[in-house]
Amino acid sequence: MRTWNRVGTGILGMFTAMLLTATAAAGQDLADFDYENLSFRGVGAEWGYIWPDRVEPTQSFGARFDLGYLGPGLRIVPSVHYWSSTFKRSEVRELEDRVQSLIVSQTDVPAPTVELGVVDWSDLEVAVDAQVVWRIPYGVLSFVGMGVGAHMLNGAGAAIDDTFIEDLLDSVSAGFNVHGGLEVPLARRLRLNGQARYEVLGDLRYAQVRLGGQFMVGAPAPGEERGR
Repeated sequence: MRTWNRVGTGILGMFTAMLLTATAAAGQDLADFDYENLSFRGVGAEWGYIWPDRVEPTQSFGARFDLGYLGPGLRIVPSVHYWSSTFKRSEVRELEDRVQSLIVSQTDVPAPTVELGVVDWSDLEVAVDAQVVWRIPYGVLSFVGMGVGAHMLNGAGAAIDDTFIEDLLDSVSAGFNVHGGLEVPLARRLRLNGQARYEVLGDLRYAQVRLGGQFMVGAPAPGEERGR
């Protein structure tokens, strides 16, 4: 856990510095928009892969929605994503040890054998990201940002279903993320995007990559045009 905390602190510091640098650059590339220009501009599907600290690495799936620009180069992007994975064996052993200790403390009898078997954990995330966007050569858009989200976590397993352990794993948790990536306009209404993210929520942290495509509605915003 300490290693993940150091990694998270380093990534957060790096993205904060990038965000401050990019904010100045974005104002030179994209028109000065305000809240009146927030409107639905596109929808996309995304595939991702996460490397969590408590469960096994796994795929994620989701959708993103482009709501346009709130300020100079500041884009608002809500998203919905889902992943499901299995707890690492070390985490399950820790849960088993805690249950054994609880039984001993409550009953004052020798510790029983506790075997929880396979324990799954899934997450449905609803998030809103604020991204500073600027254009780089060949019409490619670059962005860095931060976001907040609500994570609806659900635990499951043959040995924990309908027990207090499942209740502990089932929760709604607030989280935040830092991220950065690239967006490539292939055509007037089609874009490909890729990004790297670091997510922190409760006692779970994970790095993630996302790849996806987005269908655009309407004309590009000033500064988003292709090919210059």
